[in-house]
Amino acid sequence: MASSSSRRRLAFLATLVCAIAVSVSGGGGRERGPITTNGGNYTKVCDPARFAAAGLDMAAFRYCDASVPYAERVRDLVGRMTLEEKVSNLGDRAGGASRVGLPAYLWWGEALHGVSDVGPGGTWFGDVVPGATSFPLVINSAASFNESLWRAIGGVVSTEIRAMYNLGHAELTYWSPNINVVRDPRWGRASETPGEDPFVVGRYAVSFVRGMQDMDAGGNADPFSRPIKVSSCCKHYAAYDVDAWNGNDRLTFDARVQERDMVETFERPFEMCIRDGDASCVMCSYNRINGVPACADTRLLTETVRRGWQLHGYIVSDCDSVRVMVRDAKWLNYTGVEATAASMKAGLDLDCGMFWEGVHDFFTTYGVDAVRQGKLKESDVDNALSNLYVTLMRLGFFDGIPELESLGAGDVCTEDHMELAADAARQGMVLLKNDGARLPLSSEKINSAALVGLLEHINATDVMLGDYRGKPCRVVTPYDGIRKMVNSTSVLACDKKGACETAAATVKTVDATIVVAGLNMSVERESNDREDLLLSWNQANWIKAVADASPTPIVLVIMSAGGVDVSFAQDNPKIGAIVWAGYPGQEGGTAIADVLFGKYNPGGRLPLTWYKNEYVSKIPMTSMALRPDAEHGYPGRTYKFYGGEDVLYPFGHGLSYTNFTYESDTTAAPVKIKVGDWEYCKQLTYKKGVTSPSPACPAVNVASHGCTEEVSFTVTVANTGGVDGAHVVTVYTAPPGEVDGAPLKQLVAFRRVRVPAGAAVEAPFTLNVCKAFAIVEETAYTVVPSGVSRVLVGDGALSLSFPVNVKIDLATS
Repeated sequence: MASSSSRRRLAFLATLVCAIAVSVSGGGGRERGPITTNGGNYTKVCDPARFAAAGLDMAAFRYCDASVPYAERVRDLVGRMTLEEKVSNLGDRAGGASRVGLPAYLWWGEALHGVSDVGPGGTWFGDVVPGATSFPLVINSAASFNESLWRAIGGVVSTEIRAMYNLGHAELTYWSPNINVVRDPRWGRASETPGEDPFVVGRYAVSFVRGMQDMDAGGNADPFSRPIKVSSCCKHYAAYDVDAWNGNDRLTFDARVQERDMVETFERPFEMCIRDGDASCVMCSYNRINGVPACADTRLLTETVRRGWQLHGYIVSDCDSVRVMVRDAKWLNYTGVEATAASMKAGLDLDCGMFWEGVHDFFTTYGVDAVRQGKLKESDVDNALSNLYVTLMRLGFFDGIPELESLGAGDVCTEDHMELAADAARQGMVLLKNDGARLPLSSEKINSAALVGLLEHINATDVMLGDYRGKPCRVVTPYDGIRKMVNSTSVLACDKKGACETAAATVKTVDATIVVAGLNMSVERESNDREDLLLSWNQANWIKAVADASPTPIVLVIMSAGGVDVSFAQDNPKIGAIVWAGYPGQEGGTAIADVLFGKYNPGGRLPLTWYKNEYVSKIPMTSMALRPDAEHGYPGRTYKFYGGEDVLYPFGHGLSYTNFTYESDTTAAPVKIKVGDWEYCKQLTYKKGVTSPSPACPAVNVASHGCTEEVSFTVTVANTGGVDGAHVVTVYTAPPGEVDGAPLKQLVAFRRVRVPAGAAVEAPFTLNVCKAFAIVEETAYTVVPSGVSRVLVGDGALSLSFPVNVKIDLATS
């Protein structure tokens, strides 16, 4: 999305000033916020009184006839508009068309982890709605591995949006979630995403989008007319994960990506978001992919997103992406007119732009000329507007949605919503180390505690909220939370030069020392990739000094999004426990205290690999390949392909205050796949030196197979300790060992279960063979290989496994 750098924020302000000026001048714009009547109460476009006030008879406008299908209504609306009126509605600050009763609309909304007022859109806070629930950053929520939680968060966010909309403080279209895979540990936007695994990222997308959009459990025969609560947008499509690294900038970066990696990693979350989540929007990214800007790539937008995956909604540019083609990438030396025509013909419906050198977005600036000069058909403009206004009709912008119109200020920042934010933060906490059961601390035995660290972490009113936040309902800092647990809490502030002058003396006199350290948005954020994986500001040195001075092992709490190399702490016996708190949102202090003092047993798992710092010297961020590259000496990326020695904490790592064991009656699961003829079969690439099995049908092509085969099993999870706890059961598959270039393993299912102390619960799993055992061959076909794959349940010493022998029966027709 648009940068959070100072340059971008200045652009936001300039855009807002211009938008207000347009509204005042009567140029078809309006002030921020949805259509309102006197007193700021909600109304709808197709309100007879509203038309009458404008001197119009609503009955004369078929697009306001609610008995007519949406497609016909939109055709009537667009057909009434002049070319100039049409083009004025192709940007995020859509001008409307007062002549035909169409109001202006502000498309740009953000809701990454709560309702946000970032950007010059229609969402804003004030006396009526001073704030909204600010949830943990996405990387934290992802660590819970809890799909029901993700959906609940989306549901609360959309409820608060509709309440604010009814009060004139919000619009209905929100460009969230961010579902780019964290391919490299240095990426600055790791906080915004669900991590490094495309399956987890995709499941997060489906859950969050369903929470944002779905009105009820039922479906609608016509997906283009299915009502939606709030429009959710999956971004940034595609292969976008370099912001600013070593002279490479996202505005000019050309991601050189193999088709295999596109299918397997970069596109998969977006396909899941659209096919399974039914997202109503996709945002294309700044970067080029193999030379072509993502927002001008017909294959990516029209052929894949709209036709292949059946998008029921609109495609929007990341803000200024069309301008970037001309100004920054200088793609094909295109003019503004040419870039506008190329993007719209590729399938882009809406151009989000920022005020720059007198120009807002390119579509509204150059769209008329693109048509007049014969570079763009007016029917392409019509198609784009149809996608936009059908989406708004589904949202009730024209007709209203009665069951949502009672929501108001009392539905924002409710106690239930804030408790969900606290629970999300608790569920996402990851216990990385706990030597000698240093945690949990006992509030009965601990009368005094020293809280050591940078004040921005101890009193983390800003750091905990991260980027793309709005105004929180409140903020509970680590100090706020911990001081409620002990009689005496000393705050020992360090500075970024590494000075903690009084800490060493003070920690000798307290019962427990808690160090809060980590990073912030000056180190990892949009437009700023990391240079290394170390703790900034000399924190490692003073943490070691405090640990040496303490008579008892200290507790280290890490605030960060991406992993940090805390090898010094993992290997130090004076540092008894390490908790990753991430950026836990407005209730973060409560969650941290609850975990440290045992009111909550941590059950989170790392959604990305934490590497030692040596890893970053072995591969540049600009290498897009996931698999190891022997020619360049690159070691590979993510748990799926990296097999080196630089891992500090693996993907899925997370400890508990209790112990769990697994049992399963399943010891093997043979699968027979029947195919009709040879056309269903594909070849496999086998490792060098391995004798090829040479079956008659090496692999079945998923795209042309019925895919009804399943493997079912149940895992019994027993809590053998003395503390109740939540546990994440992870299920991986490992392809046949002889297949070359296949993942070491790949996550295919997960479930978070709660197990009382001394009890056991059953976790059943049913795996669709085409989804769980498929791999992407080097030809970019998705296939199920014949041979022995394995199901792996759990991580580390806890895991169990069993073989799945896939036999492909080549029947003759």
